[in-house]
Amino acid sequence: MVTSPRRSDATRAAILEAARERFAADGYERATIRAIARDAGIDPSMVMRYFGNKEGLFAAASAFDLRLPEVGTLPARHIGVLVTHFLDRWERDEVLTALLRVGVTNAAGAGRMQAIFREQLGPIAAGVCPDPAEAPARAALAASQILGMALARYVLRLPPAAAMSRDEVVAWLGPTVQRYLTAEAP
Repeated sequence: MVTSPRRSDATRAAILEAARERFAADGYERATIRAIARDAGIDPSMVMRYFGNKEGLFAAASAFDLRLPEVGTLPARHIGVLVTHFLDRWERDEVLTALLRVGVTNAAGAGRMQAIFREQLGPIAAGVCPDPAEAPARAALAASQILGMALARYVLRLPPAAAMSRDEVVAWLGPTVQRYLTAEAP
């Protein structure tokens, strides 16, 4: 029997949604293929058929596009607008929070976060910093601020960080991210 593309697409989407929720709730180590399959309403063998193993499922479930603006569209004098963009992404989508949780406890999760930031934030840094050779270090510095706030605000929910308005977060972090990406090296 041949499965229709629509049904297989729906099954794949259901598995990925269940996996994202389970990885976010339980972390990588405690999330199981059986629990994910149960959440998706399918047999565990179907998860294996689509993704091969837990690592393959995690890689697919953690594929994430930050949807960063093109380098040429960013105002060089106000690159701190990236902070607003990241807040929008974190507040709109639990996948980044799930990745952050898994990334601090699991090597595969850390590797996935590293790849996302290297591949997506790296080109922004290279496009705006004074010396492209410094781009990786500058991207890491910017990521330290953005991920640090995300950890404090969305994962640990530290009361002062969680209580800040978006405008306050942008006002504090924007200039720092701006400096990391565009200022002359110390």
